[in-house]
Amino acid sequence: MNYIIKDTAIVNEGKIVHGDVIIKNGKIDKVTAIGDTKYAAQEIDGSGKYLLPGAIDDQVHFREPGLTHKATIYTEAKAAVAGGVTSFMEMPNTVPPAFTQQLLEDKYAIAANTSLANYSFYMGTSNDNFEEVLKTNDKKNDVCGIKIFMGSSTGNLLVDSPLALDKIFASSELLIATHCEDEKIIKENLERIKKEKDVLEPSDHPLIRNEEGCFESSFKAIQFAKKHGSRLHILHISTEKELQLFTSMIPLEDKRITAEVCVHHLHFTSDDYAALGNKIKCNPAIKAPHNRTALWQALLDDRLDVIATDHAPHTIAEKNEPYEKAHAGLPLVQHPLLLMLHYVKEGKISIEKVVEKMSHAVAKCFQIKDRGFIREGYYADMVLVDMDKPYTITKENILYKCGWSPLEGFTAPATVTHTFINGNLVYGNGVFNESNRGMRLKFER
Repeated sequence: MNYIIKDTAIVNEGKIVHGDVIIKNGKIDKVTAIGDTKYAAQEIDGSGKYLLPGAIDDQVHFREPGLTHKATIYTEAKAAVAGGVTSFMEMPNTVPPAFTQQLLEDKYAIAANTSLANYSFYMGTSNDNFEEVLKTNDKKNDVCGIKIFMGSSTGNLLVDSPLALDKIFASSELLIATHCEDEKIIKENLERIKKEKDVLEPSDHPLIRNEEGCFESSFKAIQFAKKHGSRLHILHISTEKELQLFTSMIPLEDKRITAEVCVHHLHFTSDDYAALGNKIKCNPAIKAPHNRTALWQALLDDRLDVIATDHAPHTIAEKNEPYEKAHAGLPLVQHPLLLMLHYVKEGKISIEKVVEKMSHAVAKCFQIKDRGFIREGYYADMVLVDMDKPYTITKENILYKCGWSPLEGFTAPATVTHTFINGNLVYGNGVFNESNRGMRLKFER
């Protein structure tokens, strides 16, 4: 079906322009002045609303295969669509991990059958699967990147061999995405704090997985990248100290080293452990308030390039375990856009900047083909939001399979009313149309 979105505020490439957008055969056919053209299509009233390019989340954990008691690609992609996320890139720490090309393609097959959103999957790395990782070079237009856990998190994917790291950085033709925490520093902190107190608490988490551990690992990754000229993307920056490693002096298109910040590190601080406890336990940890202040400044001055979620669902039973056993990770992919629009209303960031960091910059960073912008000829991945219609996050409207969110009770100032994916109206005013599936993302490398 073809559509015309009429009389809307189009937020794109640093500007807000009122006009109509025509969707034809899955792509953006025309962006025109209001009423400038007559067209045989289903009309969507965009008056009083903002039309944004769909958000692209470059870091999610959808848990399939092997951990489907927590989440599936179907359930989490559906939640993403309801929140205005039209494409996602999913991590390899499933069961089994995506350590071979066949296991990687198995995940693509699941998504092709079940995902409402567009998708890509990272190839996983270990200390001894170098030959399999290297085969991903042949799929550089089909795979978003290589993932290296330089600090252990969820799953057994730690790569701590300097030889293995050096070989991967030297040989990968794809973007290398890293989880940077220093394992030795974490273990030393844990042993020290255990000697000081009998029972560890959630508030100890940022002391164990501290600023120094993040900085040392990020510094090491950058050293490898500079040595080999690798394309490095460091995920979920959480500390003020790490920000000295990045620059805003180079245009994003020319950067070989880029950085991501996640919504929970922009929203929560260590002060929130008192109320939320293990619900906000995640790796890297949510840290002291001065870090959040610094992250916001670096986001606004372009040292931090993209905004993501690191959506990582666990059952509430897994989160309610004592601190040391409680699983690390937060479910967030349904609400990142709403959370950032809250900060737009507060005057902390402009809606144009939100679009830049959640859509444009992600497309540029990963060189995604024909997505991330409202441009004629691009895929029609777009979101309509009503900035005057508040939305309260409750258990009843959470779509994650795990059924909970650390944002429960939070009222955003805006509502996602429509989500278009590949020209299909997949979500409209709370109703899903599941007759179409998302597409595999392609990359221009």
